[in-house]
Amino acid sequence: MSRSLRALPDCWGHRGASSRFPENTLASFEAAIRDGAEGIESDVHVSKDDVVVMFHDPSLGRTTDSKGEIKEQNWYGENGMRHVRTIKEPKQAIPTFEETVGLLMRPENQHVKFNVDVKVQNDPDRLFALMHKIISAQPDWETALAPRILLGLWHPRFLAFAKARLSYCRRSYIGNSTYIARKYFWKDCDTFSMSFGSLTTSDGEKFRQECKIAGKNVMVWTVNERAHMMEAVRWGVNVIITDVTQIWLDLRAALQADYDKTGSQYGRSFLWTTLGFYTPVLSWYSSTGRSYLEKVAGPFDDFISPQMFDANS
Repeated sequence: MSRSLRALPDCWGHRGASSRFPENTLASFEAAIRDGAEGIESDVHVSKDDVVVMFHDPSLGRTTDSKGEIKEQNWYGENGMRHVRTIKEPKQAIPTFEETVGLLMRPENQHVKFNVDVKVQNDPDRLFALMHKIISAQPDWETALAPRILLGLWHPRFLAFAKARLSYCRRSYIGNSTYIARKYFWKDCDTFSMSFGSLTTSDGEKFRQECKIAGKNVMVWTVNERAHMMEAVRWGVNVIITDVTQIWLDLRAALQADYDKTGSQYGRSFLWTTLGFYTPVLSWYSSTGRSYLEKVAGPFDDFISPQMFDANS
């Protein structure tokens, strides 16, 4: 096969086209789709009055003109979150999960995949029940919508609830630890959404090969630099998740036109000159990340028995 015809990673917009529009808004999602992204990634939380909203942080203060924990705010009412607007221009409302599903169900968008990043502050049973109610209300949802939804899970506590409530959705591990991916998620996920740094090490290379042997998909985030995008291409990942959808799509088009010429413009020295890609630093990030997840949602081993890792399964 000509190198210019090789399969190149899909483009999924991280919180939409979030470099140009307020993150996790309909405007951002629509921009990523217009750019040509094959998927969008966003995050979910639940309001006090049981509305699933697309929002990254557990609180409103960083990106909006309001403040407070989402779980303590109502969506409806005079002071409800439906009136909140983003700080970043053009000012946007917070979208609900139902509105986002509506966007994806438009005839022109029924090719777009949806990576739902399930934040650990959620009660998984409550969240997944609310999501199922919205998903199953769509016309032909079992064929037109469910296969396009990928649940992104950080904590093994959420696996059993995902399998019980949303068994028709594919599942992925999200994180920066190949150890956690292997020990807790290998059997129950067909996709692994890994931080770019976690795949730069020798163990990251080994993990990528294990996924390839086992037929698991690999997604990498959040990849915004062209040299990093090119490295992810060399790794053979399935999806690049990026804030800068148009930049990756333009680079991908150039690679399709002339892979060798385009690829030769991007070196690999950053792998050795970037402190953040050294194993001790990555191990620290992984350890502190797990500590945070366990502080919020409980010890991993309290919720699921460790899984026997087998790269061939």
